[in-house]
Amino acid sequence: MVRLSVNINKVALIRNARGQNFPNLIQFAKDCESFGAQGITVHPRPDERHVRFSDLEPLKECIQTEFNIEGYPSRKFIDHVCRVKPDQVTLVPDPPGVLTSNEGWDTIKNASFLKEVLEEFKSNGIRTSIFLETKQEMLEGALNSGTDRIELYTGKYAHEYSENPEIAIENHILISKLASQYKIGLNAGHDLNLKNLKYYSDNVVGLKEVSIGHALIADALYFGIQNTIGMYLRLLKG
Repeated sequence: MVRLSVNINKVALIRNARGQNFPNLIQFAKDCESFGAQGITVHPRPDERHVRFSDLEPLKECIQTEFNIEGYPSRKFIDHVCRVKPDQVTLVPDPPGVLTSNEGWDTIKNASFLKEVLEEFKSNGIRTSIFLETKQEMLEGALNSGTDRIELYTGKYAHEYSENPEIAIENHILISKLASQYKIGLNAGHDLNLKNLKYYSDNVVGLKEVSIGHALIADALYFGIQNTIGMYLRLLKG
């Protein structure tokens, strides 16, 4: 079964809007796990507009499943992640001020940078993943970087899914087969939701984990967080 990691950034965004600890981010993470989530993902950004760097250690202490921290590997980010030591770190090429992660790494242009950063994380016992477009040359660059996993950017797939699912997913299937041949772990995330998730997980080869935040939290406004997590888990069971 593909693991579901719930991204709780939007919960932190709501908390920060009033300057109080409500909703309680730590309790929400615990509740997500008790409702069946197999991981918790956070993405602390430089402006800390949702998850803050100060949230990382309390979350690490309470999370019983898998803790995934994603973000751009600035020196501040690297230092915090190496101190907290989550189960996984996912590197995304977000410059400061970007609204959301909307593209993968150029693993050829950034080859030396990525390799150096990944080595530092791995020396601290942290599994590594790189946010990636569905391009063979970028996969090969990721392989050369020494990363443990890649996370395929699914925003374009989600955007094109309603028009033609087969065309929308074809590159993801190709890259997933190559990743399996190269023996590199495969995650996926961005704009996956109740409409497009099952088709994706049923067709992509060797998918280990999906990270879902915005759509899942939005669905929870209607269905409740416990019901929503259950709905997503049922789609991933195939």
